[in-house]
Amino acid sequence: MKAFALAALAASLTLGVSHSAMAVERGGTLTYGRYADSLFLEPVLNDGNFDIWILTNLYDTLILPTKDGQGLEPGLATDWKVADDGLSVALTLRKGAKFSDGSPITVEDVKWSLERAATPDRGVWNFTLGALDHVETQGDDKIILKLKHTDPAILTALTVFNSGIMPKRLFEAAPGNTDEEKAKAFAEHPIGSGPFVVQSWQKNSDMKLVRNPYYWAMGEDGKPLPYLDGIDFQIIPDDATRILKLQSGELQGAEFIPYARVGELKKSDKVNMELFHSTRIEFVTLNVRPQLDGKDNPLANEKVRQALSYATNKQAIIQIVTHGVGSQMTSFMSSATPLHTGDKPLYPYDLAKAKQLLADAGFPKGFEASLLVLAGNQDEVGIATALQQMWSQVGVKLTLQQVDNATRADLYRKGTFPMRLSAWTDDIADPSEIASYFAYSPTIQSLHSGWKNDEVDNLFKQTQSEMDPAKRKEQYAKIQEVFNTTGPTVPLYETPYPVALGKNVHDFVQIPLGNNMFRATWLSK
Repeated sequence: MKAFALAALAASLTLGVSHSAMAVERGGTLTYGRYADSLFLEPVLNDGNFDIWILTNLYDTLILPTKDGQGLEPGLATDWKVADDGLSVALTLRKGAKFSDGSPITVEDVKWSLERAATPDRGVWNFTLGALDHVETQGDDKIILKLKHTDPAILTALTVFNSGIMPKRLFEAAPGNTDEEKAKAFAEHPIGSGPFVVQSWQKNSDMKLVRNPYYWAMGEDGKPLPYLDGIDFQIIPDDATRILKLQSGELQGAEFIPYARVGELKKSDKVNMELFHSTRIEFVTLNVRPQLDGKDNPLANEKVRQALSYATNKQAIIQIVTHGVGSQMTSFMSSATPLHTGDKPLYPYDLAKAKQLLADAGFPKGFEASLLVLAGNQDEVGIATALQQMWSQVGVKLTLQQVDNATRADLYRKGTFPMRLSAWTDDIADPSEIASYFAYSPTIQSLHSGWKNDEVDNLFKQTQSEMDPAKRKEQYAKIQEVFNTTGPTVPLYETPYPVALGKNVHDFVQIPLGNNMFRATWLSK
């Protein structure tokens, strides 16, 4: 791979390029409604979107994803080169880069951050850096990643949140005797190098970010980004309340707008209703362990799982919940994920086939089950209610348990949940992330479901060092084939990201990987 040419990137280093005809304005605080709060603002030991989409505004990585989610652009590294043998990567640290407390970012901080993130027992995302053996430094700006084996996704891995560069000195000075204890303490008052820094945080109520005065990227006016003075994230789980506050002007932005309201908001003269292209998929995660709560678990039978998929009228759910905006899934990966295969919807609606599969599995009259639903979320309640009705047609009596996000996350991570509605977005422009999280059991027991397939595990290991694109494509095609037919999910649909913004909000972007990018956002007076 050729060295990253600085001259060709001169224009891209100004990250605040506006697509508006208006000149950018500085200042002001954007008040933004979130439907759930973050839980833990530390990049390495994290795995939740509620956190990740905030982390990317607090911690910079060596390389950043482009706005289309497919390419790479400079971050804390200004250039990079993969060796001809594929076993090392040389990068140059940006001169003068600082953390949000004003302290310099050193090559030692980079070495420590990446080696910590690659440590097997530190976080579920260490697989993205699984090829990293160690990091060497030269002088005050040269970083060399030494790899155990070739890794076709190593550069994209350096854009992922868990590769965020952290201050070694401050982290190690945090209270606690273990890495996890220090991480929890550090996360209460995080120091990173992203465009914003946490000013205050009242859990489940309000989080205030202010601009990082030491941020390195320049805006189109020749001054450092971000343009905003700050962001006030208000936690408003109820969709209707979030929209009312947006319409009244109390909020200037709101995430996860219910699709039932998209058409209405598109007609509003007070709101810009945006549908950002995404890798977002919606599905049901099933706990497939042989027993739950001391009882035999019907979901452990793959024929039962297949029956639930056939008994799900996906197109009806798409119409009911997304008002036709969504599309049926053709694999467990989104159609925008690299190396996705499949051109036909998974499990076309077929009640007769569902009933036969249940009978073959020993449940001719169905069974009872429960589904965890996020309380106050209109889309989830709509999906769950539709599933309850649809599955009743094959004898499955579904009980809906509405819970808050923290409760559901706890049950999910412990592997004690029955089944839950789930959404996923890629964080990396490579299939290794979603395959590891969904299908490769050592990472996180396949969505915490307890599902395991030895063939898939072996294939995934092979993809991590396979440099032949054609062979790698074949490996991922087989992984998808096995998971799609026997895996622990009921596929529903894929959709764009629905975000509503006030008319005075400009250049906010949610990229296909899910990252909320506020660094170039500005408010007109």
